[in-house]
Amino acid sequence: MTDPRVGKLAGILVNHSLGVKKGDNVLIGASSELAKPLVLEVFREALKAGGNPLTSVAFEETLNIFYSSATKAQIENFPKTRLYEAKNIDCFVNIRASVNKKALAGIDPAPMSARAKVLKPISEEIVNRKRWVLCNYPTNALAQEADMSLEEYEDFLYNATNVDWTKVKQKEMKLKAALDKAGVVRIAGKDTDLTIGIRGRKAIPCYGERNMPDGEVFLSPLENSAEGHIYYEMPAIYQGKEVLGIRLKFKKGKVVEAHADKNEAFLLAMLDTDKGARFLGELGIGVNYGIQQFSKDILFDEKIGGTVHLAVGRSYAEAGGKNQSAIHWDMIKDLRQGGALYLDGKIIQKNGKFLI
Repeated sequence: MTDPRVGKLAGILVNHSLGVKKGDNVLIGASSELAKPLVLEVFREALKAGGNPLTSVAFEETLNIFYSSATKAQIENFPKTRLYEAKNIDCFVNIRASVNKKALAGIDPAPMSARAKVLKPISEEIVNRKRWVLCNYPTNALAQEADMSLEEYEDFLYNATNVDWTKVKQKEMKLKAALDKAGVVRIAGKDTDLTIGIRGRKAIPCYGERNMPDGEVFLSPLENSAEGHIYYEMPAIYQGKEVLGIRLKFKKGKVVEAHADKNEAFLLAMLDTDKGARFLGELGIGVNYGIQQFSKDILFDEKIGGTVHLAVGRSYAEAGGKNQSAIHWDMIKDLRQGGALYLDGKIIQKNGKFLI
């Protein structure tokens, strides 16, 4: 018997997140066959809404095979059928159901970076032009990564997703108003003092239309504005690689120095993906105080109340961003112990708690 919480989540994804209407072509993508219960419920809800659902379920192991065995020509091959699909769908549900979170841990980052460049037109077509939402389906791999049992992780996930997102939106609008009036954000904390220009860039409150769970207010910084340095206490995970103790120094918006305690070579490889990879594409402020435990999953961790996250690489057109890159890598800064946020010199958050 399907967990009733799965059906509730599917209804939120189809009706709230995507707003599926009659005639919409809805692509339901899943990273593995383990997501079957949620795929089926989303399929069912999309039909109820009058949509035309399509499914695309992958096998996670194919990525390891591809990056281990593909020739240079195969890495550089552009999948035209995927671009056609991206151009002809109206909305996209991307369900992550990991079988093994470390599946790509031993893979050379060079072919992954090269492949990201090849697939960039497809990712941009979806991210910038379509309605889309990303969510997890509980698996043992995700539970283990978060140091939880499967049952604990199921509770963790559904308690974070199956909420009234209209009420969440109302709470986020106050922070948006403050950011929209400001010109400069300053982030201060352990080994961190970074200023970022935001004048003219409107903040976007997030309440379940793109990510599930949600709970952040983000914007795209002025591309050449970041000045200073930042240290990330929390692990930064990208393409299955865990990078620890990241320290970045910015000058005129660009990362001019980068170090890490673990997997520094991978960090540098990603920052050298293309010209835009060393510039910021996003500043996000986590406001979901219902998520307090770090789970090694950016989908949850970037929403933790009392944290901020900065993404190097691609910015969001809807946020006024102009930075282009094949990567978008979020890194989380914890401000709950000794950290602070300032807008135009005025403190708005101290030790993770808002003062506005």
